[in-house]
Amino acid sequence: MADTELPQIYLISPPEIELSRFPDQLARVLDSTEIACVRLALATRDEDRLSRAADVVREVTHARDVAIVISEHLLLAERLGLDGVHLTDGARSVRKTRKDMGDDAIVGAFCGASRHDGMTACELGCDYVSFGPVGATPLGDGTLAEPDLFEWWSQVIEVPVVAEGALDTDIIARLSPMTDFFGIGEEIWRCDDPVAKLTELRAAMS
Repeated sequence: MADTELPQIYLISPPEIELSRFPDQLARVLDSTEIACVRLALATRDEDRLSRAADVVREVTHARDVAIVISEHLLLAERLGLDGVHLTDGARSVRKTRKDMGDDAIVGAFCGASRHDGMTACELGCDYVSFGPVGATPLGDGTLAEPDLFEWWSQVIEVPVVAEGALDTDIIARLSPMTDFFGIGEEIWRCDDPVAKLTELRAAMS
């Protein structure tokens, strides 16, 4: 990524959403600043709840020409007219997903902190690789995606990279010159005013 270009925002949904409130909240966020893509990342594995959530979120995003991908659920992505899928198992499913969904779909791969998995995912045809968490969090095993991973990636690999997980303004300022996207989700949704929080995080990119 060129130093003059600021990273873009890749918005991640909360793990649980209220269908009565979230679409309006999402619309306000999308209208407040430019968002490259939205990931529906719900914790539920209930097909009906996922489908209803995807329908309302897709309406909000597509009305604003913003792409929407869903975590893991390849078949739902195709059936519900979503733009692609975000895989959470590193490079393992990339080849099959690309074959099943075709060249036009967005296929992203979360690769933790593994440079090897990221490179393999690229070779198998993913559109972006996501690394994280980048900040300290009690979730997971404590392994962080360190700045030197992003620095190396930005110098060597053409495929766009996403930094996500426990972001704050300091981390964003540090990683801005070496990442293409910031995956921002819980950082704003747990605040009373997601738009104000996103504006604060975005300001740290410049």
